[in-house]
Amino acid sequence: MNESIAHETPASETSLTELPAKQDSTPIFVVLAAWIVPGMGHLLLRRWGRAIVFFIAVGGLAITGYFLRGNIFAPRGGDAFGALGFLADAGSGLFYFCARFFEAAGPDVSRAAGDYGTRFIAAAGVVNLISVCDAYEIATRRRN
Repeated sequence: MNESIAHETPASETSLTELPAKQDSTPIFVVLAAWIVPGMGHLLLRRWGRAIVFFIAVGGLAITGYFLRGNIFAPRGGDAFGALGFLADAGSGLFYFCARFFEAAGPDVSRAAGDYGTRFIAAAGVVNLISVCDAYEIATRRRN
């Protein structure tokens, strides 16, 4: 008389955060989408909260950096710091490609605000790259 009773949770009690990731999204497509538009990878995986948070975080950092007239690094950096700066800036995806619109007046690194702006833009790229890694981990089912 050893009966095992399985406890099942009714579908009405499952929260939105426990929904499984979308089955038909390939990890490469999710990674590209997450890099180009911050939060898009999480949106494809039906992680609405994370998608909104990453889009607002990356967008807020990048736009704040542009308004502070931070330096946007070109693809052909002359030294290692220029190359790292480009990789950090390009990590913000769509916001990097829109940078020329925001940088019409050019960088202003003669003031502290311009130097802070450069750091904000780089931070936006790094946060988006972390978002891309998180979306990849979720798409490959290595984490929830």
